[in-house]
Amino acid sequence: MLIFEDVISGDELLSDAYDVKLVDGAVYEADCAMVTVGNGDIDIGANPSAEDGEEALEDGAETVNNVAYLAENDPDSVEAFEKGATAYVKKVLGSFKDWEFYTGESMDPDAMVVLLNYREDGTTPYVAIWKHGVKENKI
Repeated sequence: MLIFEDVISGDELLSDAYDVKLVDGAVYEADCAMVTVGNGDIDIGANPSAEDGEEALEDGAETVNNVAYLAENDPDSVEAFEKGATAYVKKVLGSFKDWEFYTGESMDPDAMVVLLNYREDGTTPYVAIWKHGVKENKI
């Protein structure tokens, strides 16, 4: 199994458990799934009184991107990266309002920002990460 890690933070961004494809020679794209994680509903209220209604439950859940994080680093191909990145950035800017942005688990502000969008069907999410900003670890 390959795990792709951010070269700055070391955060795992993606794994080859997902169908990973290289786009424009500069970006890895992988379909993913959005899942809800949390402790479930937490009932902190006592028995409701006759005057007051029942207290609401606290949700405590958060929607996150279920991508075990990715990495590959190739510093010798700056020219190829610049060409591919320019092409990919044009795609992103053309539909910028449709993109969501995530960071790795460490939330390091210097680390990579993971891009998320939806395929043409409007329901299948996919992530995009920069090939040259990740390193590949085989486990």
